[in-house]
Amino acid sequence: MPIKTTSPDGSPAHNRAREERLTETFRLLADPGRMRIVIELHAKEELAVGDLATAAGLSPTACSQQLRLLRAARLVRKRREGRHIYYSLFDDHVFELVELVEKHLDEDD
Repeated sequence: MPIKTTSPDGSPAHNRAREERLTETFRLLADPGRMRIVIELHAKEELAVGDLATAAGLSPTACSQQLRLLRAARLVRKRREGRHIYYSLFDDHVFELVELVEKHLDEDD
């Protein structure tokens, strides 16, 4: 689906706040540790912080800090079960962004 550059009345379709949110989303995904978190959550669907930290090669503290940023941007969500907190991708669109970039990188020049 292409991004609209103008609205029906001819005015810019994206305002500055929306552009900043788009930029922030891509900035968050540009970090290798956060990208590993997203990839691991896609592969396993849901993980506790400790398991996710191990899978992503991060310390539990670093993983928690990255998850806080991803959660604030609505890229991941958390679910509490007793004393444990489990994380998953917010929705399928999060990993679809990754897949689109992978397809782009795989294209022949």
